[in-house]
Amino acid sequence: MSFQAYLTNIKTKTGKEPEDFKVIAEQKGFTQNGKLKPEKKAGEIVQWLKEDFELGHGHAMAIYALLKGAKTEASE
Repeated sequence: MSFQAYLTNIKTKTGKEPEDFKVIAEQKGFTQNGKLKPEKKAGEIVQWLKEDFELGHGHAMAIYALLKGAKTEASE
């Protein structure tokens, strides 16, 4: 599955765009000034996304990749 397909499926399931997750992550203290805090690990982010948005592991990792800066909304 392409990265864009993950993002599309996430929007369909949650109604949220990648930017919405960035805002929520900032509010929850996972990021600061749009950057993932160094002490925040993938497992913590994945757990939050699974619990709050019922995302599967792969979809949660896609959001983690966005928050970490490893991927962008334009990534394939």
